[in-house]
Amino acid sequence: MKWALLTLLFTIAAVLTGCEPLMVLDPKGPQAATQAKDIMLSIGIMSVIVLAVFSILVIMLIKYRASKQSKDYEPPHIEGSTLVETICVGIPVLIVIFLSIVSVQSNYKVEAKPTGYGDKEPLIIYASSSNWKWHFSYPEENIETVNYLYIPTDRPIEFKLYSYGPITSFWIPQLGGQKYAMSDMVNTLHLAADVPGEFMGRNANFSGKGFAENTFNVKAMSETEFDKWVKEVKKTAKPLTEDKFAELLKPGHLGQSTYTGTHLEFLPPPEGENGGHNHGSSHSTKMEKDGNESENSSESQQHHH
Repeated sequence: MKWALLTLLFTIAAVLTGCEPLMVLDPKGPQAATQAKDIMLSIGIMSVIVLAVFSILVIMLIKYRASKQSKDYEPPHIEGSTLVETICVGIPVLIVIFLSIVSVQSNYKVEAKPTGYGDKEPLIIYASSSNWKWHFSYPEENIETVNYLYIPTDRPIEFKLYSYGPITSFWIPQLGGQKYAMSDMVNTLHLAADVPGEFMGRNANFSGKGFAENTFNVKAMSETEFDKWVKEVKKTAKPLTEDKFAELLKPGHLGQSTYTGTHLEFLPPPEGENGGHNHGSSHSTKMEKDGNESENSSESQQHHH
């Protein structure tokens, strides 16, 4: 039994040494750092609880085991202990209250501009998903990328999230938590990268058979390098036309691609923050409007004639 236990512990230790560190515990931005801190705090509290419970269990099993009592032993009649009941109920309540306060404070932090970047103008990026791709529109720079994202370091990034298909979840583990992208509203996500590097991004919400490959690459670089990249894109990339974007929206997997111009010009996102019309209705409304204008024009011409 002893050797079996030692073998099991050695095997677990050997396997764990080959595991890469969890990305959420290797933050590269202030939002992710806040969340990683909360995760470690929760793990610490849970570890203390588990150790306390198992320690009490071992003490009870050893101290009050049947072999230590005489054959004619009868346990005393006990009505209960107010102190024990208070401890058993009070400690969990205090833990829940403490974690609730920490969670609310953290939620306000990650929903606001990243800490330390309050005086800097954010870079706005529209991140939209389709089956099974990610489209990143830079309205200020007037460029668009597919399945990859370049961002400057030491500058807040304001993502506008929405979807041209089923609900997806935008997630860059080393920069911050995930947030939904939906077809009938725009969600805002504030992130920032403190250091240059390459990170993994993905859709964290199941959205069909192509979900597993619904990923994108993120590269954080200095502001100078970012500006240089933008200028290079404007010189070399092809323009994004309405027909080309319609082709990109078709279900399937694609590699990385880059364009000048954005789809926001001819197929804008839902109106307003956290609400508004969906893409389909917005697009159909435009078509109906064009149709009505054509009918009115025809009627006007007939009346004129």
